[in-house]
Amino acid sequence: MSSAILWAPLAFGLLGLFLPQKAVGWWAVLGTAVTLGLAIVAAVGFDTGSSAMQYAVDEPWISGLGVDYSLGIDGLNLFLILLTAVLWVGGVAFAAFREQERAKSFFFLMLVAETATLGAFLAQDLLLFVLFFDLMLVPFYFLFGAWGHDRSGEGGITASAATLKMIVYTLIGSLLMLVAAIATAVLAADGGHLTFSLAALNEHGLGEGSQRWIFWFFAAAFLVKMPAFMLHGWMPDAYRAAPLPALIVFSGVLAKVGAYGFLRVVLPLFPDATVEFQEVILMIALASILYGSVMAFTQTNVRLIAGYSSVAQLGFITAGIFALQADGSDGAVLQMVNHGLVVAPLFVVVALLLERTGTEDISEMGGLALRAPVLAALFLIVVLATLAMPGSANFIGEFYILNGLFEAKIVFAFVAISGVAMSAYYALRLYQQTMHNRKPEGLLSREIGLRDGLILVPLVLCIVGLALYPQVVLERTAPSVAQTVAKVRQNEPPESRLASMSLEEKAEVESGALKIVP
Repeated sequence: MSSAILWAPLAFGLLGLFLPQKAVGWWAVLGTAVTLGLAIVAAVGFDTGSSAMQYAVDEPWISGLGVDYSLGIDGLNLFLILLTAVLWVGGVAFAAFREQERAKSFFFLMLVAETATLGAFLAQDLLLFVLFFDLMLVPFYFLFGAWGHDRSGEGGITASAATLKMIVYTLIGSLLMLVAAIATAVLAADGGHLTFSLAALNEHGLGEGSQRWIFWFFAAAFLVKMPAFMLHGWMPDAYRAAPLPALIVFSGVLAKVGAYGFLRVVLPLFPDATVEFQEVILMIALASILYGSVMAFTQTNVRLIAGYSSVAQLGFITAGIFALQADGSDGAVLQMVNHGLVVAPLFVVVALLLERTGTEDISEMGGLALRAPVLAALFLIVVLATLAMPGSANFIGEFYILNGLFEAKIVFAFVAISGVAMSAYYALRLYQQTMHNRKPEGLLSREIGLRDGLILVPLVLCIVGLALYPQVVLERTAPSVAQTVAKVRQNEPPESRLASMSLEEKAEVESGALKIVP
């Protein structure tokens, strides 16, 4: 099942190169739909109460270097795989409804990008993870550069320059991660059998000195990918230049690979360094929350509002992970899914606004809700989820994250709360400026059509469904998250381990159903 999910998009992409130009878009949609179907089958058959790796594939690949073709699904990646499959259906369908230049190449690259992203989530071999992590850059380099929009006349830069800037940032981080991955395997082997298996590396701890520098090599790669404060310099130009179908999946999924890398690689492999540098990463996370929120409500370009809000939301996710509490990490995984489900329809709405107004500047929009009440209602649900309105899954995710922060570092939690208030301001400002206020002269205002409704409505229904039952994610991620956090906290005294437990586990301890063994 893992291999089928991974290679299905690429197989459809290769076959699409031999189809007529007019059929290739819908063939690509079929490929993403098949991938989604396989991901749903895997989710339905997933053993909820287990933290073990399921649908595992483990075959020797490069035996001399200890590299295996190792894939698997557990609570950490199950819903990120589902998120990837869902958003790629939406992004590819959105592109298929519109004429694309060099359609065969465009849809082929989109499907290659899906396989590379799924590979990063599925890989259970460290070097395989690094390879897929780097492969993700290749299709988006061509998608952004060849199909992007030049902004040189609007105070921006050309698409090729923006793409080069993104690649330079992310490639430096990727090279550091490659060095760190090789060093991890060599140091863990200590003259014995070389292996990159994450399960095997978890059993061979590294010395504290080695963990320190390797931790920062991985952290640099993941923080650039998210992107985090001070490492986000590529984001504004890349977001403004990117073609919107590619940006839907790029912003919705790829940023999560960095956060996922912290949970899958950094916490279990480098627990001592994680504890030592916990406060440093938390400071970066809080800076991302504050900076992203402030920048979001000072921007007038819709893409940049969404981009900077993503910086703030990824700051929340990073804070939840490095609270090093079960609740914080549970909330981080839930929030990764929430953010992807929110930012994708947000960029769909951005595209619809651009088609109606000819601009992405909210100061030149307004009054669209008057003749497009359905579009306005759908957009309102997305906006309310963005600001984490009570009753939304985003609210539950942020609640878990803040609860984990309060248990770990209460001062950091109070600072993070300010980000919640600021998100309400920039989200409501975005909605009011685009949907209400006075309608500018000559502005085209029309209701959402059936073709765009087929893309936007399912995404909004996913937001509503997860708001009604967020436990569908939490109960499946909890065992794997608890195991990951326990790896970091295992050498601490019993009272500290009690603090790292989830609310449900604490209740079991108090009732005597669960014992803490020193």
